[in-house]
Amino acid sequence: MTVTREGRICSFCGEPGGPGTDLPLVGGLGAQVCARCVDDFHEMLHDEDLMAAARSAFPWESMTDAELLATLPMIMASAEQNTAFAHEWVDLLRTRQVSWAEIGRALGVSRQAAWERFARKSGDKGATA
Repeated sequence: MTVTREGRICSFCGEPGGPGTDLPLVGGLGAQVCARCVDDFHEMLHDEDLMAAARSAFPWESMTDAELLATLPMIMASAEQNTAFAHEWVDLLRTRQVSWAEIGRALGVSRQAAWERFARKSGDKGATA
């Protein structure tokens, strides 16, 4: 089981990136960030005026309803990407023979709850220890 960046989107701007694109992605824990967003954040962190503006208000406070609605699919795509990453991570653990009990313990749920959430997607039918 290999976890890749292929088919991922930037969790910040929503642009597709990764292998086969002109937009490199880096990150972890499901969140991915593109080089452009890294550059933008770097510029903001080193410019007092930009930092002051960023601290003063959240961007959504000045967005129109249409802008908020247009952003919602990107938010959902990022959430779905994180959910898919969690499934890939559990698949990786299962290929390493990590038990459902251990996975459940790490998630703070029972073995059965972990299996019910992740086994159907991974195709892993084994509910053993």
